[in-house]
Amino acid sequence: MKNNENTKLSNLVEAALDKVRPYLNADGGDIKLLEITNDLTVKISFTGACVECDASMLTLKNGVETTIKNALPNVKEVVDVTKRDS
Repeated sequence: MKNNENTKLSNLVEAALDKVRPYLNADGGDIKLLEITNDLTVKISFTGACVECDASMLTLKNGVETTIKNALPNVKEVVDVTKRDS
């Protein structure tokens, strides 16, 4: 992916994440965009309280992924790569 195209995609994904951030922040968490792969897989990481939250997968699929795909229908999937304690 070309650098300016990647920057544009990153900005659009960040704008979508900004729509769900207030809900995450209200519970003491947040979300970071880590990477957008060439096949348009978006890799994110939860931070704060979201790392250990039992509802993070539900939040990912129903909140984050839906919001990103509404803004960017070509996105293949959104993947949580948060490092969690075992």
